Amino acid sequence: MSSVPAMHTVQTRPRRRAPRLRAALPFLAPALLAYVAFVVFPMAESIRLSFFEWSGFVGAEQTFVGLANYVRLFTQDAVFWTAFGNSVIWVALSLVIPMPISLTLAVALDRRLPGRALFRTVFYVPGVLAAIAVANMWRWIYNPRYGVSEGLAQALGLERLQGIQWLGNADIALFAVFVAFVWQAVGTNMVLFLAGLQAVPPELSEAAELDGAGAWQRFWNVTLPSLRPTMVVVVVLTFIGSIKVFDLIVGMTGGGPAQQTQVLALWSYQQSFTNHQYGVGNAVAVVLLVLTAAVVVPYMFWTARRER
Repeated sequence: MSSVPAMHTVQTRPRRRAPRLRAALPFLAPALLAYVAFVVFPMAESIRLSFFEWSGFVGAEQTFVGLANYVRLFTQDAVFWTAFGNSVIWVALSLVIPMPISLTLAVALDRRLPGRALFRTVFYVPGVLAAIAVANMWRWIYNPRYGVSEGLAQALGLERLQGIQWLGNADIALFAVFVAFVWQAVGTNMVLFLAGLQAVPPELSEAAELDGAGAWQRFWNVTLPSLRPTMVVVVVLTFIGSIKVFDLIVGMTGGGPAQQTQVLALWSYQQSFTNHQYGVGNAVAVVLLVLTAAVVVPYMFWTARRER
């Protein structure tokens, strides 16, 4: 008996959605037009140009070359694979290092502590700074002659850390830039986790405490599962932000030394606007788009399913 109304609901749901969609279209039209003009069209144009050879100059002929730009990327462009590997390392480190730090800070600052608002502000401020300003600040910190890192090494008598070319050494430059990224990203993720912690019912933790659960057990079995939706959002946003990292690399190393801090977004820019190879540059951008879509599209389906 109960299956009949369920089937009726499933069959009539699309019919009910159609009038609602038609009623909403006039209100959605301006935003939809702007989205098509400023997002969909440039994206489609970038994909089209990836199949052409073009210098980017006005009046220069665009020559169709098919998949030649992609073949060149995957078989002849060593810098592309360096950039690809660095982007993968950057994304992996972004998911492993800043997130636990942000979660720890959020849990600590979710408690009633003196100066809690001040600490929240201090940790969040780096997140609102322009990436290029953060890059300039950390270039000064890493300066081997008058930077803060050199001053600390001399003051503490750490001879092994004195005179190090943090941004000039090909073995450590990428990780030195990543430290600046962590400094800037931790605060933003902390705010997201704090918002998620506010939604955790305190009754759950209190009930677990009455059952004899310790602080770690309450965090592991109550708080962390309740933060799962927030965790997914933070992971997706962190992935998107880290796979297209650009400003920090440009401001601190420009991709050097010897292309060892090169990443996909910067290589796409340099191929297009520095080397005037728009076809190859857009092919790199399309690879970046595919990698991003591989994470964002499943997330969108997951979000839509939760909203039903």
